[in-house]
Order: sequence, then C-alpha cells, then structure tokens
Amino acid sequence: MKITYSLFGVIIIAVVIIAVMYVPRSDEAQQDDSATMTATTSPMKETFSLTSSAFEPDGRIPSKYTCDGDRRINPPLEFSGVPEGTKVLVLIMGDPDVPKQLHPDGVFDHWVVFNISPDAKGVPEGGPVPGVAGANGAGVSAYTGPCPPPQYEPSEHRYIFKLYALGAPLALASGATKSEVLEALAPVKLAEVELIGRYSRK
Repeated sequence: MKITYSLFGVIIIAVVIIAVMYVPRSDEAQQDDSATMTATTSPMKETFSLTSSAFEPDGRIPSKYTCDGDRRINPPLEFSGVPEGTKVLVLIMGDPDVPKQLHPDGVFDHWVVFNISPDAKGVPEGGPVPGVAGANGAGVSAYTGPCPPPQYEPSEHRYIFKLYALGAPLALASGATKSEVLEALAPVKLAEVELIGRYSRK
C-alpha cells in the first residue's frame, strides 16, 4: 500500500505542474513581452553627426584649406542622422581663439550657410554648398580658411564647425550675418552638433 500511495502522490504532483505551465498568462504580461520584443528588434536611430574625411575630430586641418593653401577651398564635410522633422540645416564655422587685439569679441566667422536641404549628405571639397550663403567675418558670402596670426598667442586656433537642424526655414536674405542667423534659428532649433579642427602656422 505504501508503494501505491507514493505513486499516487507523484502523479498528483505531475498533474499540478503541467496545469501551472499551461495557465494562460495575463494580457498585461503578454503586452510586456511584446514591448520588450519590439524594443529589441527596432533598429537604432543614427546619431546626428558632422564629420570630415580631411581631418579627425580635434585634429589638424590640412593646410590646403587655409591661407597657406587656397583659403577659398573648404574641406569636405559629411552629415548623417538628421533628426525627423528637420526642414533645413544651418552650417557655421568660427574661430573662438582670435586675439582680442584684432577682434574685441575674440571670434572670427569663417563660414555661414543657412537653409541647406535636410536631404544633403554634406558639402564636397570646394563646394558648392546646397544652401544660402551668409556673410563671414570679412563681409564675404563665402568660405574663408583658417589663418591664425603666428605673432599672437595662442598660435594654434580651434575652428568650430556647427551644424543645426531646424524645424522651419529661415526668412533671411543672402548675406545675413551669423548673429542674424543665430537669432532667427533659436526658436526653431531641433538639434545641433559640432566638429572641431585645429590649425597653427608655426
């Protein structure tokens, strides 16, 4: 009889385990699993970025794009990961290391371009730029390359390229200054990214 009762107990336990395994899960638990699966299988969005094939981030800008080469030839730039909803892009390049003796605010604007198509993949070497040219620090609506004066410190300057993604185009005419562009883009800015290059003539 002991053997019979033991066998009966094993059968009961097995039936309970099988029943638990097949109990329908709650809708909430199934939704949690579904959400986890979606998050796992959804492709990651590409990060908004600005790069150049001519120099590494925080690297030296080749002299061919400076006043020691042809200061009118811009380096190639590549755009990627433009945010959804972007209507236009803005590109600004500035030197924040200008000696105060030359510019009281310590900045020189080398390049201003706005209303660039959001489909643009970048700017080829020497242009053209798919947008509207603004005025640089010399009052010229074009790119002008780095030219840090070697007689002043710091001898090596940083050149900051900034790319802005905007939710609306800017109602500005060709030749607008950097200040005008920055003021106009502030209310419609979606994102920004920067690339820093360096150059010294010593």
